[in-house]
Amino acid sequence: MTMELRIVGSRSLKAKRTVVRHLVERSRNLGLSVSEVDHHDQWQRAAIGFAAVGSTAGQVTDILDRAERFVWSHPEVEVLACVRDWLELDR
Repeated sequence: MTMELRIVGSRSLKAKRTVVRHLVERSRNLGLSVSEVDHHDQWQRAAIGFAAVGSTAGQVTDILDRAERFVWSHPEVEVLACVRDWLELDR
């Protein structure tokens, strides 16, 4: 999943990184791999990538849903887009 964000009150890269770092670290506590993936040099934009692995699609959906709700709940960010891509292995 990738979320495109606008950091509403940010006036510097340092302020942006504080918000992004919080979102990334707290999302990792949900069992996700998380990283800022784009807009590194823009002080009001961020793109955060989330990755999860599970035994069922439902399990991964639940984890991503929690992460998405967590990000949406922060008033300092405006979610511009959220895209989920899936890779399923047939065995």
